[in-house]
Amino acid sequence: MADIESEEVKNLQIEFEWLMKAEVHAILKKLRELLIECAIRFPVPLYDNEGKRTEKYHLVASQDQLKCSVTLTGDSITQADISYKIKRTSNQIQRTCITSDAPWKLQQVQDAANHLQQAKNHIDNIDENYNFRSAEEVLQIIGELVAALQRGRSSLLIPKKRSIEDLMKGRNMKSLSPNLPEDQAISFFLQCHKLVIAVYQLLNVQGTVKMEATQAECSVGWLNEVLVLFTVALTLCQQLKDKINAFKTDVLS
Repeated sequence: MADIESEEVKNLQIEFEWLMKAEVHAILKKLRELLIECAIRFPVPLYDNEGKRTEKYHLVASQDQLKCSVTLTGDSITQADISYKIKRTSNQIQRTCITSDAPWKLQQVQDAANHLQQAKNHIDNIDENYNFRSAEEVLQIIGELVAALQRGRSSLLIPKKRSIEDLMKGRNMKSLSPNLPEDQAISFFLQCHKLVIAVYQLLNVQGTVKMEATQAECSVGWLNEVLVLFTVALTLCQQLKDKINAFKTDVLS
């Protein structure tokens, strides 16, 4: 019985050494390929992709309360025609636009691209012939990769919450021509695979200030593909982490 257990431990040790020497590098190589595939889909210069792309979208809210045509170039809205109904009146329409002279910056795109670059840098810093010394060393690298990938994905999935005051004072509001009345604000943001425009209006209802919001959205093809690749890369990281931890339990305990 002892001989059998000893043989099992020996075989596990051999498997673990092979994992550390060969399989970890193979998975890191696959991860790097995934990250490059992800980068290619970004509309901004990243690795060896083509750089800025120009795409046009139309966003319409129900009952035509809000209409917007948008030209997205890279990580900026370089043209937009926006019209929406004023809540405090019955038929009045507010119109404004964005021109290439003062583009509206979508910071989420650049943030996600930066985190993706960080993830790739973690892999590029490891020589392909490097011999990992311990499970902990590999787990640390995986942890750094996962953190960068999660930050990148979250940048696109979850827009930062901002108060109506911050929105009204934001630098992007200066992109609008003509300027909006002081009780109105506009926000463009990415959420999951969609580009969203939100219009905020402050209304005085019987002495109480109330905020009304209207949104319109459209699907953005490259966003969906990027999020899928982020998720696949994170899944691959988790699988490697689980395998390392399993060997830690069986071999090193």
